[in-house]
Amino acid sequence: MGQTAAVSAIVWIAALSLLAWLWLLFCQGFFWRTDVRLPPRATPAEWPSVGVVVPARDEAEVLPASLPSLLSQDYPGRAEVFLVDDGSRDGTGDLARELARRHGGLPLTVDSPGEPPAGWTGKLWAVRHGIGLARARDPEYLLLTDADIAHAPDSLRESVAAARAGDFDMVSQMARLRVETPWERLVVPAFVYFFAQLYPFRRVGRRGARTAAAAGGCVLLRTRAAERARIPDAVRHAVIDDVALARAVKGTGGHIWLGLADKVDSVRPYPKLRDLWRMVSRSAYAQLRHHPLLLVGTVLGLVLVYLVPPLALLAGLVLGSGAAAAFGGPAWLVMTGTYMPMLRYYRQPLWLAPLLPFTAFLYLLMTVDSAVQHHRGRGAAWKGRTYARPEPLPDEG
Repeated sequence: MGQTAAVSAIVWIAALSLLAWLWLLFCQGFFWRTDVRLPPRATPAEWPSVGVVVPARDEAEVLPASLPSLLSQDYPGRAEVFLVDDGSRDGTGDLARELARRHGGLPLTVDSPGEPPAGWTGKLWAVRHGIGLARARDPEYLLLTDADIAHAPDSLRESVAAARAGDFDMVSQMARLRVETPWERLVVPAFVYFFAQLYPFRRVGRRGARTAAAAGGCVLLRTRAAERARIPDAVRHAVIDDVALARAVKGTGGHIWLGLADKVDSVRPYPKLRDLWRMVSRSAYAQLRHHPLLLVGTVLGLVLVYLVPPLALLAGLVLGSGAAAAFGGPAWLVMTGTYMPMLRYYRQPLWLAPLLPFTAFLYLLMTVDSAVQHHRGRGAAWKGRTYARPEPLPDEG
């Protein structure tokens, strides 16, 4: 009697999981497709000026692979690079100047804003300083790009052309992350897959849709839109600053676009599991707004959507329940099929697709660890700074 009830429960849960996957397949903005790339673009009659802002903290390891790609941009208009050294201890600023002397190209200004005041994250304080330097040159657009991002020579030109052609206030490209080690192959494509599932790119670019997101490594922003949305002051306390930035721009009437990049790559290595774990766990609980109930709901959702299908299939085969296997197997198959396009985009073998439940379980553990670290007062730790919880802003009661 007890075994019959247990099997019946497994069948119902597996059926619910399959329904969840059918909904994700057809009703979540076709998140699994990877064809959202820079929209059609024509050559502008006149190329607008651009200020490129690069916040950098202890980036001497990756700067030789990224900064020269910015300085060598083949851009027909006026462009200038502003690298903001955010209290680096590894000679980042001096190295940037040396790279500019060695490679030439676009003009480079290196400056430092000092330590961020209360209520600011270090990166956004650096971005604020960089935007201030850039605005002194009165650029029409700002390119906010991380210090670990390498750009193809025509990357800036194509981004500006797309922004002009589509009349976008913000164009953001999800940089192709490095995928070389076994752990990177297992975890990194799933990171982008999960992000697209949360923020379907097609919905982000749709006028009137509430979904707003950006990829902080590469954001082209119209200066007028930044002023209207009070960027970065309006999001100065945000740990997940790219999504907060997109919401601020879209919330003030801006037209935004987000898609996968073909010519923008991250050169930052995450060779070991602990490196990837730190990358995810430092902001996962912030994504849940530091709310325990959202954490519980997320854990249950991950279990239902990603872990139940293979477990139900296995239970059905072991216990002789054809119904459990009939629901669990197709759910796992749909999951695997939706992951394949992302693996193709990252040029990875498709046999990794059925391993997505294991990867999702790792993300579940990272998310729980993020909450544990937050409640221990360690919060979002990054390069010597810790943001234990969002600090109240000076103008908030």
